Amino acid sequence: MPDLLIELFSEEIPARMQTRAAEDLKKLMTDGMVEAGLTYSSAHAFSTPRRLVLAVEGLLAESPALREERKGPRVDAPEKALEGFLRATGLTKDQLEARDDKKGQVWFATISKPGRPAAEIVGEQLEKTIRNFPWPKSMRWGAGSLRWVRPLHSILCILSDEGGASVVPLEVEGIKAGDTTEGHRFMGPGRFSVTGFDDFETQLKARHVVLRAEERAEHIWQDASNMAFAQGLEVVEDKGLLREVAGLVEWPVVLMGEIGAAFLELPPEVLQTSMKEHQKFFSVRNPKTGRIEKFVTVANVETADQGATILAGNQKVLSARLADAKFFWENDLRVATGEKMAPWLDKLGNVTFHAKLGSQAERIARIAALARQIAPALGADPDQAEAAAQIAKADLASEMVYEFPELQGIMGKYYAQRAGHPEAVANAAEAHWQPLGPSDDVPTEPVSVAVALADKIDTLTGFWAIDEKPTGSKDPYALRRAALGVIRLILQNGLRLKLVEGWKPAVVMHVVQAKLSGDTSVSSDLLSFFHDRLKVHLRDAGLGHDVIDASLAMPGNDDLTLLVKRAEALAAFLKTEDGTNLVQGFKRANNILTQAEEKDGVEYSYGPDAKLAEEDSEKALFAALDQAEAQIKPAMEAEDFAAAMTQMASLRAPIDAFFEAVQINTENQIIRRNRLNLLHRIRQICLSVADLNRLEG
Repeated sequence: MPDLLIELFSEEIPARMQTRAAEDLKKLMTDGMVEAGLTYSSAHAFSTPRRLVLAVEGLLAESPALREERKGPRVDAPEKALEGFLRATGLTKDQLEARDDKKGQVWFATISKPGRPAAEIVGEQLEKTIRNFPWPKSMRWGAGSLRWVRPLHSILCILSDEGGASVVPLEVEGIKAGDTTEGHRFMGPGRFSVTGFDDFETQLKARHVVLRAEERAEHIWQDASNMAFAQGLEVVEDKGLLREVAGLVEWPVVLMGEIGAAFLELPPEVLQTSMKEHQKFFSVRNPKTGRIEKFVTVANVETADQGATILAGNQKVLSARLADAKFFWENDLRVATGEKMAPWLDKLGNVTFHAKLGSQAERIARIAALARQIAPALGADPDQAEAAAQIAKADLASEMVYEFPELQGIMGKYYAQRAGHPEAVANAAEAHWQPLGPSDDVPTEPVSVAVALADKIDTLTGFWAIDEKPTGSKDPYALRRAALGVIRLILQNGLRLKLVEGWKPAVVMHVVQAKLSGDTSVSSDLLSFFHDRLKVHLRDAGLGHDVIDASLAMPGNDDLTLLVKRAEALAAFLKTEDGTNLVQGFKRANNILTQAEEKDGVEYSYGPDAKLAEEDSEKALFAALDQAEAQIKPAMEAEDFAAAMTQMASLRAPIDAFFEAVQINTENQIIRRNRLNLLHRIRQICLSVADLNRLEG
């Protein structure tokens, strides 16, 4: 069984496209080969800045011969039907066979397809893959029609086994497949031939090309960390940047450089962002001071002067970039310290948030009013919450955030500190944007939480008020993310907020300010939206959808902390044997009662009389219900759902014994009615904890 090696060698592929492109090459080739009958043992894809590589092991030498029978028209069918069948099968009439069928004689065709050599199939599929490769962006060059991400220079395609390697016959736009490739552009020039994947990888490394992206990334990180450690420093971890840089070099050479003394007092986030965005540099931090003091760059070539010339050039360019950042920082500080951010807030009055929802300044006023209203419920100082909301978005108009939008909030905190605001207010400027995603940190300081909630509630109620809700997969205003943010803020801080009551003031403000008309009540629809997002959040946390639905159906479902507490207790209850058995007992009682009520046309909801109990198990159930109800009611009032469900579990044995010993639909109508009323009591006690009707199974 031969092995296959493919390399598509081109000019530099953008780093962000390499991993996806390697996987696309693997999928397109393997899917096409398998469809043609060529199975294989394993396949691995690799990428460097100048090449996509696919190595397939254990490929069949040829596709298996196939024999297929097809049923055709009846022997006495019209001639045109027969002609169509012959065209489809590629046979002549004398090659068909007439066989008896249920409806008379029918033509059958036996089609034999001989096996095809692997080289023929691979060549066809590779040409198809190259011509139809799904690059996000591609280009044409010269006079040809082929499109590739960058000009394609060569194709290596060989099949190898114990007898040696052979080139797969293939030509695409004048580029013939061969068994040769190139090493490093500068340190390993010239073409060389290979006989298989191991030989290919070994020879590439000898010519200064590390084929595996993860190996390049590991080398970069280890060298950078060791250099920093030797100087008592540490490299700021950035996995995204590490992946990107590993895609920029074939032979990583790690160099550490100095940041000019004039720039060391810039905020570390500014240095880190500027170096990452403009230069693809890693930041090196002093762990004792938290300052960014040096940088790490990765060259693609070894030099006689150990990278001194490269570093000198990089430091020159970096100084120019950081000079811009320093200029922005100093200008912004003058506005923050001298004018208390007022010019920025004035600018936001001219920035439209949404045509129907006013300017950013109007939005800030709404958020400030809402933050003040909800602050007491969060244990936050209302004055500080309002003040924080008023300046939290001021940095959007700063020069630094205009240059680096990803620093919004971070710069707001620095500017608020320099303007003399209390620490809680400054922290809210940074934290109120959070959480931005499911894995982002959640603010915990009361003032920050108040502003973060007010910000997201204003966004949600505003777009609901103007009927701009998410539809299907479309969510242009990130309202699902905002709802999840509210959910996480409430749950992770253990807040007891009534959502509907909390957002009513925001709805009123939107309606009055935007002069909207029509029905202003959005509470029910918005609460349903929150419940949908909560379901997704809790399912990710391992709670079943039926458990969530059973809890959502209960009163107080706009108190998310209470709702989740109930759901978690119910989930734990259902994991016990008593819990699952009690649910089955409840469903049995509910089904019997429902059927009887439908049949009789009455509701059996009157209190059952213990004096009418005949069987011992019936009397025991009355006593058990009395005892459980006496414990469940105060536990529910105290919101101790675990205790309530523990008491409910105590009903499992008496309910089981009751159903075993007692006939509900007895001929004595008085006893029958009493027992049905007893079933109603079971149902009501169980439903007081959660809507067990919504549980599956």
